[in-house]
Amino acid sequence: MKRRRQATLREIRTTARHLLREHGPTGVTVNAVAREMGMSGPAVYRYYVSHDALVEAIITDFYQELTSTMLAARDTCSPELPGRRLLLTCRAMRAWAIDHPSEFSWMFASPVMSAVKPDEESPRQQAGQQFESVFLDQLADVWKQAPYPVPAFDDLAPSIQLQMNEYSARTNTALPPEALHLFLSSWIKLYGLLCMEILRQLDFAYSDLEPVFEENLYELCAMHNLTYEPPSK
Repeated sequence: MKRRRQATLREIRTTARHLLREHGPTGVTVNAVAREMGMSGPAVYRYYVSHDALVEAIITDFYQELTSTMLAARDTCSPELPGRRLLLTCRAMRAWAIDHPSEFSWMFASPVMSAVKPDEESPRQQAGQQFESVFLDQLADVWKQAPYPVPAFDDLAPSIQLQMNEYSARTNTALPPEALHLFLSSWIKLYGLLCMEILRQLDFAYSDLEPVFEENLYELCAMHNLTYEPPSK
């Protein structure tokens, strides 16, 4: 019985993903999923109590898939080459996003309210943190091996100091707050560019954004004293 339920849960999410690709987020409704599966709407609610709960589960799958893809790419390279590992990770993220634009857009375009209590972490939040840690842990390892130049903490704006102290406490990372700020600054540029590419916000100027993405990777490596290597063709 448990195995059958898990199989149905997976089929519901797979069907919802198909609808997302075919019709966009508005096409992913409980009734649409039910029709595709030959079920009734109330039957689907026995597996997911609400539309929000279904969306949470689907996006959790996306995070886990993307994270696994990035880790697999990273682990093709020795830990003794942290720059190459980071580049492989970033390029794997972009490749997945390009291959799965509907999924990527739904993951990051807008937050979805969790169906769990505010003081609990939902599976989606946990999956999101695992995705975040792929980058954060790598740069923490780099820092532990060879600290790189960062802005002086006292030179940061007081609000940034406060926020970085809080973020450092939440993540329990080896990176000091000022290094965290540098990490986030580089991540904002990289992630922001990827979002604009997937959402086609730069089509007016670029037909090929890979060189621009590589420029950002070059800057990322320079900021963290890592060796940049161009992609193999």
